[in-house]
Amino acid sequence: MPEQKVSNYLLDNYQDYYQDVDKEWRRLGALDKVNNILDVCAQVPHSTVLEIGAGDGAILQQLDALNFGEKLFAIEIVQNAVERINQLGIPHLAECRLFDGYTIPYPDDFFDLVILSHVVEHLEYPRALLMEAQRVGRHIFIEVPLEDTARLPKDFRFTATGHINAYHGRGIRHLVQSTGLEVLCQTVINPSKDVLVYRYGRRGQLQYWVREIALRIMPRLAQRVFTYHSAILAK
Repeated sequence: MPEQKVSNYLLDNYQDYYQDVDKEWRRLGALDKVNNILDVCAQVPHSTVLEIGAGDGAILQQLDALNFGEKLFAIEIVQNAVERINQLGIPHLAECRLFDGYTIPYPDDFFDLVILSHVVEHLEYPRALLMEAQRVGRHIFIEVPLEDTARLPKDFRFTATGHINAYHGRGIRHLVQSTGLEVLCQTVINPSKDVLVYRYGRRGQLQYWVREIALRIMPRLAQRVFTYHSAILAK
């Protein structure tokens, strides 16, 4: 079995991932992700929170502003992301550390809640990191885009987004359960109107309502046509 570490081609892709970023796009995306975290995790303990793959720190900043968590922790696979987060001056951030992508440098049951928001689709060994997450955390939040739709290309092609796994709702649920985690709840979410309008302009508003109505009326068909997000709370 190959050693479980992040491949060099993925590391190279992420070295400059947050250097030239659309800050408004990331801010709007972080608002969506944080709203999903709050909706799903508000009723479980969250005094100590670890975000795996914290990126540019946008989610951490929003959680901090909302006083979600007394102590926030973050780990990342590239040094420039760690430096960027540590420079943000997030009041509740206890520590942001570099890690190898699969071995979490904390003891068993150290955290109330571990967050993997739009991380699992990037992983070469998703089960390995999910099992590490459950080792260090009592509850696990996972969110992924549901990109396994009818429009998914037949053949894989690596792109700058770094998505190497495509999931549908049942597939991500089975993956989580296959690591021994118990799924407490799962939701399917339409990206917010603000995100779609920012990305597509005025037609983004129409896209939002088409996706929203389709998801309400015919959810299975809608998820075969459009890319939604799925959020899971597990323990």
